[in-house]
Amino acid sequence: MAILETLDLTKKYGRLTAVDSVSLVVEKGQVFGFLGPNGSGKTTTIGMLLGIITPTGGGFRLFGRDGTEELHAARRRIGATLETPNFYPYLSGRDNLRIAAQVKGVEEHRIPEALEIVGLAGRQSDAFRKYSLGMKQRLALAATMLGDPDLIILDEPANGLDPEGMREVREIILALASRGATIFLSSHLLWEVERTCTHVAILRSGRVVRQSAVGDLVAGATVVSVAADDGEALRLIVAEYPPATGHEERGDRLIVHLADDDAAALNRFAHDRGVTLSHLAVEKRTLEDVFIEATAPGAGGAT
Repeated sequence: MAILETLDLTKKYGRLTAVDSVSLVVEKGQVFGFLGPNGSGKTTTIGMLLGIITPTGGGFRLFGRDGTEELHAARRRIGATLETPNFYPYLSGRDNLRIAAQVKGVEEHRIPEALEIVGLAGRQSDAFRKYSLGMKQRLALAATMLGDPDLIILDEPANGLDPEGMREVREIILALASRGATIFLSSHLLWEVERTCTHVAILRSGRVVRQSAVGDLVAGATVVSVAADDGEALRLIVAEYPPATGHEERGDRLIVHLADDDAAALNRFAHDRGVTLSHLAVEKRTLEDVFIEATAPGAGGAT
């Protein structure tokens, strides 16, 4: 069942196209990562979904509903938090959640459970201004889950956190998914996304250029690490090698992205041109590799 669908969703600001014909589908139960470089249109897209920004073209459905009145009703089934939590600094965490519950029309007896899930039950009486950044993000997640929303939209939920804070947010997101919520989150933390999300879409300049299950994206093509005594000659050879879709330097080695799985052919190609590889190893393809390929200047279109 599709929880969220966009069809050629577009937003223009004068001559600038911030979101360009974005079409994607988020199915029930998915943890869906919405990725892209800064300025690629992620936050603008989320703003349109939440009714904060008016689309220029295209449209979207929430829970199979579209049209102004139906979308307004559908949004009552959504919990969302934007990048910067918006709470009263002088009020306690618990009292801030009471206000959030009143705004959402949720009974206050749901607050203790939300505080327990995010690990703030023991600090609920402390003023929000005394919270660390990680605690503020967790309180925002607690406010988001009030009322057990069917769809949770998160904009950079782990931004600025230390590794422990990222782990805490990741565990909360997975706990929410295990309770039956569908999660749609934007993030630039690719390692966290790979560990958390089931599916992703990647934006480049406002357009979706990749959309798939995470497992499918990181399978298939090969990534190899290579080195040679003559590093400059190796770079020229890699640039000429037809199956190489891209490469980047990592110390004295080149990380080469191949369109096939024949690493030995690269070795032969270099040898035939007088360069002996001193190192060649196949590496695990990561979501970061896919992201770099998809968002590089001159990369191909949507797949």
